[in-house]
Amino acid sequence: MMHLRFTKAGVLAALLAGSALAPLPALAAKTELTLGAAAADIGNLDPHYSASTTDRTLVAWVFGGLVRFAPGTTDPATIEPDLAESWESSDDKLVWTFKLRKGVQFHHNYGEVTAEDVVFSLQKSADPQRSAFATDYAAFEKIEAVDPYTVRITLKNVIPSVLGPLANYAGGFIVSKKAYEERGESFSRNPVGFGPFQLDSIEPGVAVHFSAHKDYFRGTPKLTKVTYRFLNAAAARDLAFVAGEVDAATGLADPNWLKRTQAIEGATVDIFDPAELTLLHINTKKPPFDDIRVRRALAYAVDSSRVATYRGAEFTRVAKSVVPSNNLGYTEDNGHVTFDADKAKALLAEAGYPDGLSVKMISSQLPSYESSNQVLQAQLEEVGINMELEPVEHATWHQMIRQDVSPLVSYGAARFPVADVYLSQFFHSSSAIGSPTAVTNFSHCDVADKQIEAARVETDPAKQLELWHEAQRLIIEAVCAIPTTETAGVWARRENLNWGFEFKGSMSLGPLVTELTHFTE
Repeated sequence: MMHLRFTKAGVLAALLAGSALAPLPALAAKTELTLGAAAADIGNLDPHYSASTTDRTLVAWVFGGLVRFAPGTTDPATIEPDLAESWESSDDKLVWTFKLRKGVQFHHNYGEVTAEDVVFSLQKSADPQRSAFATDYAAFEKIEAVDPYTVRITLKNVIPSVLGPLANYAGGFIVSKKAYEERGESFSRNPVGFGPFQLDSIEPGVAVHFSAHKDYFRGTPKLTKVTYRFLNAAAARDLAFVAGEVDAATGLADPNWLKRTQAIEGATVDIFDPAELTLLHINTKKPPFDDIRVRRALAYAVDSSRVATYRGAEFTRVAKSVVPSNNLGYTEDNGHVTFDADKAKALLAEAGYPDGLSVKMISSQLPSYESSNQVLQAQLEEVGINMELEPVEHATWHQMIRQDVSPLVSYGAARFPVADVYLSQFFHSSSAIGSPTAVTNFSHCDVADKQIEAARVETDPAKQLELWHEAQRLIIEAVCAIPTTETAGVWARRENLNWGFEFKGSMSLGPLVTELTHFTE
């Protein structure tokens, strides 16, 4: 491990001052990669439950799907074979048959991946008792193993993208049936997939350790080991990066951080899609936000442009709808309002709060959340809304907001880029927190169920788009959530670290470490 040749206090002062730093220590070519994560610990590495950025990043190294996004992209047009080497569909697009590669091996000597594992995995993904993404599979009527290397999927109705829920993302990951049944509840911390890296051990709150899956079907990885260190504090990650203790680290969507990092000799910055859409979700069923006048006042009180400016134009843009702008089905013609302090105050007075009101919000301590929420807090105070932030560690925050304890939830997320997924998970009543099929509908919104459901089965593309547009208009009108920003992912890395592909995007929200990732010197 490399060590500082100067005091940590001195380095931290330089970082905070924004001055140019000493060159990074030179390293010979190596095969062990260490990453610094903006997290305090992992949450759940069962891929069908992995929701946090850290968990999503790690499961993408361990698991694969029937198909995958080409590394470095988030464009559905790039989806290519992974475990499945080919597929075909019936003329009516209701029956899909996938031919599997032979000889693909699971980690830790769990044997060959077969159709039985695929059927088990997809049935698990579709089961709300065993998956957080069950709603993505509502149209899957039957999943069958025709033979050990053939899987047939029968749909109830045509859906916007069949390959989407089968890709290397969320519920599409394939797990080892044998390992899952043997390990039971411990599978979430002892996962077994067929990806390029296998999990070896977890040091709680310290690091997760991986080693190369030597039998990976695309070839033995060039890296032998990967260590994912938990460095939740931005200053700690910066110090570790400058000291050479980590080869890459989660960055900050902050102009000053970018300037500081670009001044480090031998460092480079990756800014990548999908930009996470951050919405301020409002619980429409609990006082005071069960009064639409209060929700509308909140909408007028939020100045998203100020948050975007604070975060930096290199990373952030103003959000204008309740689905991300890169989604098929997105529209800005939805009636969203812009900042107007006078209207906000008038609506509060009309609702019986002439002197303003106070509300508590559970807030993640993840730096990107923390800083944005503080900006939001300051601007709401200008119209008489006192938003008391209760900061908690990020993994704990994920647990708490799913217990319906916060009337406001500022949540950033990216999903498969078709409007149906985002609308279904965040705004369909079946996804409401507290329901048996809960996903992330923190607002308990139900105003667009009809449009969301109709769009899923609409075969006319133009009519389907209009249904998605109408759903956004209804959600905005009901003020179930307020669009704030879209922010790209940011990582710093050493220039001699080559991901093995052009890093333009990552559906796992972090760097995809593959068999091709390597150091050039």
